[in-house]
Amino acid sequence: MTQYGFFFDQSRCIGCSGCTVACKQWHDIAPGPVKWMRVYQWEKGLFPDTRVYMLAIPCLHCENPVCARACPNNAIYKEDKYGAVLLDREKCDGSRKCLQACPYGAPQFAGDDPGLKMSKCDMCLDRLEAGLKPICVLSCSMRALEFDTLEKLVEKFGNVRRLEDMPPEKITRPSVVFKAADPKKQIVPMDYLKALKLWQKRENPDNGVLPDVFRSADDVLQASPQIIGRHKLELKPKNSAALMYYTTDDE
Repeated sequence: MTQYGFFFDQSRCIGCSGCTVACKQWHDIAPGPVKWMRVYQWEKGLFPDTRVYMLAIPCLHCENPVCARACPNNAIYKEDKYGAVLLDREKCDGSRKCLQACPYGAPQFAGDDPGLKMSKCDMCLDRLEAGLKPICVLSCSMRALEFDTLEKLVEKFGNVRRLEDMPPEKITRPSVVFKAADPKKQIVPMDYLKALKLWQKRENPDNGVLPDVFRSADDVLQASPQIIGRHKLELKPKNSAALMYYTTDDE
């Protein structure tokens, strides 16, 4: 079996969600939490060393799909031509055991009600059969996505199979290659302590007294990461509302 897969360049992704929108349009997926291609944004670090990260992620069509083994009805299977992990919706009973097993949150549900059938990325099998690439790849204006045999992707881009904040890849062996975000560089020299002092004070044009924005520099430099709404990558949000929150706006 020839295994096809995706390449994602984190250094190029700007979080535009064009891939998500194109995927929904092509597969006629209604607005809402069902996102075969999801784009996550999360922020790490404290001022002045902050960084926003992006991740566009479909089903990674693992070489060892644990979701298939977890399904009590054998509704998930791996086809031979492309190595795609596919779903037989007639067999699906909505148990969500596939979602519990998948470390990447690929199985998608239209809501939180029990018994809803699952759907997922099918590698754009209809397009592949027509000699075309998956729609998410062609929709990426920044060329952050690529698709080919896994062997060719590894040969061209290296063999990085996970990003820093993602779960271990050894069990599932996802069919994906990554390029991590480039190291952060300081473009404009800045005295950040001086900048904080300027930021701290507020002036009122009517000469009224306004409180400082913060009490001291430590309020900013030593703040808890939890004050940031999306301070980590959440590939498996606890419900549909959380999924909509952790993925970028694309509806």
